[in-house]
Amino acid sequence: MLDMKRIRANQQEFENALKKRNKSYPVQEAVDLDEKRRSLITEVEQKKAEQNKASKQIPQFKKEGKDVEPIFQEMRELSDAIKALDDEVRNVDEQLRETLLEIPNTPHPDVPEGSDDTDNLEVRKVGEPTEFSFEPKAHWDIGTELGILDFERATKITGSRFTVFHGLGAKLERALYSFMLDLHTGKHGFTEMATPFMVNTDSMIGTGQLPKFKEDMFHLPSKDYYLVPTAEVPLTNLLRDDIIDEQELPIYYTAYTPCFRQEAGSAGRDTRGLIRNHQFDKVELVKFTDEKTSYDELESLTQNACTVLDMLGLPYRVVLLCGGDLGFSSAKTYDIEVWMPSYGRYVEISSCSCFEDFQARRANLRYRGEDGKLRFMHTLNGSGLAVGRTFAALLENYQQEDGSVVIPEVLRPYLGGLETIGPQGQ
Repeated sequence: MLDMKRIRANQQEFENALKKRNKSYPVQEAVDLDEKRRSLITEVEQKKAEQNKASKQIPQFKKEGKDVEPIFQEMRELSDAIKALDDEVRNVDEQLRETLLEIPNTPHPDVPEGSDDTDNLEVRKVGEPTEFSFEPKAHWDIGTELGILDFERATKITGSRFTVFHGLGAKLERALYSFMLDLHTGKHGFTEMATPFMVNTDSMIGTGQLPKFKEDMFHLPSKDYYLVPTAEVPLTNLLRDDIIDEQELPIYYTAYTPCFRQEAGSAGRDTRGLIRNHQFDKVELVKFTDEKTSYDELESLTQNACTVLDMLGLPYRVVLLCGGDLGFSSAKTYDIEVWMPSYGRYVEISSCSCFEDFQARRANLRYRGEDGKLRFMHTLNGSGLAVGRTFAALLENYQQEDGSVVIPEVLRPYLGGLETIGPQGQ
C-alpha cells in the first residue's frame, strides 16, 4: 500500500511515475476520498470544541440560577452529530483503504519504459545456449521415457496441469530443493523456516495478492483460507504487526513450499510439462531491510538465486523488467531466465523484487530506528529457485543421445552418488 501523504504531497509526480505501468488506476478517487476524510475530521473537531465550550458554561449557568436544559439539549445534539460524523469517517476510511489497495507500487527510476516482456532489458548472460549433436527432446518426453514423470496418472487423480514425480524423479526433485536450502542457509545467511501451506486473508492482503489477484488463488471458503501461491506470503507475514529493532536488520528467511495457482488466463501458454502447473515446488528467499540498503540487498538477492544456476551449470540470463511487465507490488524486479532447448528461448525461473515499503504498509512491518522513531521496513523476495522449472531445465540441458540424463556434480551427494538417470529411471 502506498503512503497517502506521499500522493497528496505531489499527485502529479506520483501519477507520472505510474504511467510506466501503461494502465490507469484510481489515484484521483483516493485523493478525493482523502480530502473528504480530512474535511470530516475537521468538522468532528469543530463539533467537539463546541461541545467542550458548552459544557464549560454549565457551572456558570447553575451559579447564576439559569436554566441549563438548553445547554444539555445542545450537547445532546452535538453528541449525535459527532457520532454520525465518526461513522462517516470510518466509512470513508474503509473506502480509502480499499481504493489504495487497488493502486500498485510506483516503479523505481531505473525501470525502463515498455509495454510487455519483449521490452525487458537484458542485464547479463551467463553461459551459452546448450548445443546438441542430435535432435534434443522436450522435458516432458524425456521424463516420460525415463519413467520419472507421469502426467497421465496425475490427470487421473486430480486433473490437467499436475505432475507425479516417480522413483528417481521424486528423489531428484527432493535433491534440488534440499540443495537449494542448504546453499542459501549455509552460504548466503538465510534462516530456514517451515511455514503453513495455507494462509488467511490478512496475509494475502499483506503481500499484495489480494484483492488484485483473487481469481488466481485457490480459496478454501469453509475456513476462509488460501493455499499459498508462494512461500513469500507466509514468510513476509511472520513479522506482521511486529516492531523490530534496527540492529536486527537485515533479516533473511528461506522456505520450501508447494505453491498453488489457478494460472487464470494462461490457457495455451506453456501448459505442457512442468512450466505452468497448478501445483509446483519452490524455494523462496525473503529479506527485511531498512530503506538505506534495500537496493543493495536486491543485487545480492539476485546473485543468491543466480548462484544456484551457476553451481548447476545451466545457461541463463538476467533481465530488468520494464514498467509494463512489472509485478503489482514491486518497485524493481530482475527476472532470471534459464535456457530451455525445447523452447529455443530463455524461460523465467526466478523473479527477484524490491517492494520498498509497499508490503510493509499493508502488513504493518515496522522497525525502531536508533533515534527511537518507528519506520516501515523495506521487503524483498525472490525464488531461489522454482524447483519444477529447474527440474525441466536439467532434463533438457543435460540430456544425452542415448536418452539418459547426466546429474550435475553438486546434486550427486543427494542422490547417493548417482551420475546419470537411464531409461525407466535406472
